[in-house]
Amino acid sequence: MPPRIHTGCSPQLLSCLDAAPLPQRTATAAGRPSWPQQSCLLSPPSSSSAPFSTTAPRDMNRKQRDFHKWLNSVKEQLRNPPAEGNKPSYLGGVKSSSDSARMRPFPANDKFVSQPVLSEEAREKIWQSVMVTGLPLKAVSAQFGVDMRRVAAVIRLKAIENEWKASFKPMALPYAKAVMSMVPVADLRFSDKPFEPINDIHVHKFTQQQLFVPTSESRHFTRADAAKAFGDHILPPDEKMRIPELIQFERDVAEGVKPQEAQKKFIAAAAESEEELAEKEHLRVQREEARKLRIESGRFEFRFEKINVDSSGKDGKSRKGVGWRYGVPFNDRRRAVVKIPTKVD
Repeated sequence: MPPRIHTGCSPQLLSCLDAAPLPQRTATAAGRPSWPQQSCLLSPPSSSSAPFSTTAPRDMNRKQRDFHKWLNSVKEQLRNPPAEGNKPSYLGGVKSSSDSARMRPFPANDKFVSQPVLSEEAREKIWQSVMVTGLPLKAVSAQFGVDMRRVAAVIRLKAIENEWKASFKPMALPYAKAVMSMVPVADLRFSDKPFEPINDIHVHKFTQQQLFVPTSESRHFTRADAAKAFGDHILPPDEKMRIPELIQFERDVAEGVKPQEAQKKFIAAAAESEEELAEKEHLRVQREEARKLRIESGRFEFRFEKINVDSSGKDGKSRKGVGWRYGVPFNDRRRAVVKIPTKVD
């Protein structure tokens, strides 16, 4: 059955196809076959009988115009963000000029807020303060408003970076530059706000209850007394803080001591506490090494350590026991074990 021609074709085209004979192929001087040219010129269709429309839908044109109009109004702001504050220009900041809206990179997700990171200059400041000047980690953390754990991480990463530079290893600098351009960056200037809280205290679940403790009016009820009221094992906030020396620093300033003298006392106290902590860690490592017996063979090193059976606790699941690290099974997944309380103590 011959193929059918769509009815949407122009009638002039159909008449031309019916009237035109099949072309005959002839040979040219170069030996190549050529087809005779057919003079079948289609007359332009009349305006009253147009089979289709070449006009694009108005809806799409309107959306495109609106998009380009919006893009022309904000493209300079998105392409060249303001240099103040070292903050990128997100879509959320186009609609609102508030700081909270400017830190939301995804307009449809209001819960996600981009957190700032330390710039290269800030990390270099921390490295110079610790490794060159010799300040303790607590003093550097209090000076720049950066958590001690982040300060220690910066020191370790900068040491690895300097080692790679000395050994001429390739650095992913374009990737780092691209990532730093997409997140807010902090330079740790003295006029800026603190980068993050440095003395967050863990809230114990025992301290979330309400207590009524009778005491005399003449008694000076301190934070240590409040911690003891919740439990004998609860530490006061002064001992939970990562930098408890800041309390004495603030007290000295409040009592009229010059800030320079108070700062010197604070740095000395922080250095002394870090030396004590390092000495305790050194003694702990020595005790662990003393309990181990090392026997080296040609390929391996065998380590033997004396173990106390009672260290695993009454139920055998104490953290000090042997095997706890390698997954002592809990009763949650054991069969034929009663998992509900059977008595009240």
